[in-house]
Amino acid sequence: MDRACRERLARIVVLCLAAQALAQTAGPVFPDPGRPSMSRDEQRSLGLQAAAQVYKQMPVLPDSSPETQYIRQLGEKLVATIPPQHSWPFEFHVVAQKEINAFALPGGPMFVNIGTITAADNEAELAGVMAHEMSHVYMQHSAKQAGKEQTTGMLAGLAAAVLGGATGSGMAGQLGQMGIQFGAQSLMLKYSRTDESQADAVGAVILYQAGYNPQALADFFKKLESQGGQPPQFLSDHPNPGNRELAIQKEIREWPPKDFIGDSPAFAKVRHQAMGVKAYNAQEIAQGAKSGQWASLNQKNGATFNPGGAAAHPVSASPTAGAASPHISPVPLQSVLPTRRMVAADIGPVRMNHPDNWQVAMPQQQGQFATIAPQAGISGDGVGYGVLLNGVAPSNGGRMSIDDVTGQIVQSMEKHNGVHPLGNAQAITVSGIQARSVMLQ
Repeated sequence: MDRACRERLARIVVLCLAAQALAQTAGPVFPDPGRPSMSRDEQRSLGLQAAAQVYKQMPVLPDSSPETQYIRQLGEKLVATIPPQHSWPFEFHVVAQKEINAFALPGGPMFVNIGTITAADNEAELAGVMAHEMSHVYMQHSAKQAGKEQTTGMLAGLAAAVLGGATGSGMAGQLGQMGIQFGAQSLMLKYSRTDESQADAVGAVILYQAGYNPQALADFFKKLESQGGQPPQFLSDHPNPGNRELAIQKEIREWPPKDFIGDSPAFAKVRHQAMGVKAYNAQEIAQGAKSGQWASLNQKNGATFNPGGAAAHPVSASPTAGAASPHISPVPLQSVLPTRRMVAADIGPVRMNHPDNWQVAMPQQQGQFATIAPQAGISGDGVGYGVLLNGVAPSNGGRMSIDDVTGQIVQSMEKHNGVHPLGNAQAITVSGIQARSVMLQ
C-alpha cells in the first residue's frame, strides 16, 4: 500500500471514529408534539374547567401544605427542561387519596395522589411518574382524541343552551371525547398503548435533562405491575404498551452517561410527612363526591382552585383603565348550570329562548351587550358564567360577511369590555348554521 493510500485510509478511520464518538455523546431531544385540531387556548380552557371539577369531587390539599409545596418545586424543575415553544403553564396539586395515581389535564393542571408520594422509593421515581404525566400534556394526547367536529361542538354548547338546545352536557361530552370523565368514580383518563409509549419516551427525556436516571421510570412501573391483587388505578388508566421496561432501557442506552441526582433529603422528609396526612380511599372519595363533601371540606381547608395567572375580568360598558377586577367568590356548580325549562325573551330585534333560571339584562346604552346569566354568575359588573349578546348593523343598508361582523363585535368588546382576542376567529357550526368562534381574555 502506497503512502497516499495509507493517509486516505487513516483519514477514513479517523472520520469513522469521530462519527462513532458523536453518536455516543448525542443527548436526547424532545420530539415534535404535532398539531391537533384543538387549539392551545381551547385545551387550556377545557383543562381548567376539568381541574375546577376535581376540587368539587376529590379532597385536595391546600397550596400551603408541605406536600403541595414540594410537588410544585419538583414539578417546576421538570418543566424547566421542556422547550419553551412546546411547554404549557403547568400547575401542580396534591390529592389526599391513598391509592397510587397521578393525572395531568389538557393545558397543564396536574394532580398527584398522596399514595404516589408514599409509594415512591426515591425522588427519581416520583419525578418519573410526574414526567410521564407531563408528557401526555406535551404530546397533547387528550386533544388528539377529540376531532375538530367534537371541538367545535363543545364551543357551541353554551350557545346551543341559550338557543333552546343542550343544557350544559356539551362540555361533559367534549371532555369525554378527550378521555376525561367525571362521575361516581371521580375522574378518569384513558390513554392508548401508543400514547403510553410516547409518554414513556418523552418522560425519559424530561428525567434525563432534569438530572434523574430515566431508569427510575421503568422501575416504578415494574414495581406497580409486580403488586398482587387488583392493579392500581394508575395502571388501569395507563395500559402497558408491551415490554415497557425494555423499551425505556433501549431508549436511553445510547445517551451520554452523567452523574444523576442521588438521595434527596427533601423527598425523605416530605414522604414521611405524607404518611401522616389524612387520606381517603377511592370508594370514600366516590361517596363524598355524591354528597358534596369534598367541595365543602376543600373550602374549609383553604384548598381553592386558583389557576396561575387567572383572574376575573370586568365586563362593564366603560371599564376604567387599570381598575381591579371584581372579586367573585366560589359558588356551587348547580347554582349556575342552566335548567331544562326554556322561556322566550325579546332581545333587541330577535326573540330568543333561554333557561328560566338565567336572567336577561338589556344594555343601558348603544354599544353595550345584553346579558343572559344566572344571578350567582354575576358580581357587580363582572360576569363569570353567562352569555353576552351584541350585534352589528351594516352601514347604508349594505351587506357584511360573517368575518366582518365578527371583527366588528370583537372590536366593540375590546372597546367596551376591556378584553382582547387570544387568536383568530375559527369557523364553527351552531345548530347547522355557519358561525365563528374566538377566544377572548
